[in-house]
Amino acid sequence: MNLPISLTLLRIFFVPLVVVLLLTKGETMDLWAVAVFLLAAVTDLLDGYLARKRGQITTLGILLDPIADKLLVSAAFISLVEMGLVPAWMVVIIVGREFAVSGLRSIASAEGYVLEPSELGKTKMVFQVVAITVLALEPRFHALHTVGLILLWVVVLSAVVSAVQYFWSFWKRLDERVKHRNKTHVVVLPGEAKEPEAKDVAAH
Repeated sequence: MNLPISLTLLRIFFVPLVVVLLLTKGETMDLWAVAVFLLAAVTDLLDGYLARKRGQITTLGILLDPIADKLLVSAAFISLVEMGLVPAWMVVIIVGREFAVSGLRSIASAEGYVLEPSELGKTKMVFQVVAITVLALEPRFHALHTVGLILLWVVVLSAVVSAVQYFWSFWKRLDERVKHRNKTHVVVLPGEAKEPEAKDVAAH
């Protein structure tokens, strides 16, 4: 197991810790929750950077990295709903999008190719991290309410747009594959296979 994949797994292990810290009442629990959450988010930057720098980009890493991101973000948003800081319907859209894209990646993998993270998807992850951080600190710093709400709307819109982008990319790849198969499919008519044999006999 290489270092980038180890960091990805570490991010997954951080998920339950973030949830516990967010939902536990205490004077500094929100600060600890944000600190651990941001540490987990940093591993998302490090694993991709190290994988490219060390030439350790693997299919497992490409598939596992978005799963780790989705678990972290989904768990944090659901915890914020439990805390009454985020409307449930907005989190349903965000989390639903994550599950839909994960399912799409599985289908694409079964078809023999990998859907790599898009630039919009990476930008969405940044907005999610910032939004969760601001919303988690809102009870302590009430002035962050408006900023958190704006960031939440940005996250919802970017989630929808990026999902459409992934599905469109998948459909294009699938359509290109079908067209390629149709072009390369050769029909051999009865009698055509016998011609080379007849020519060989004539040559002898």
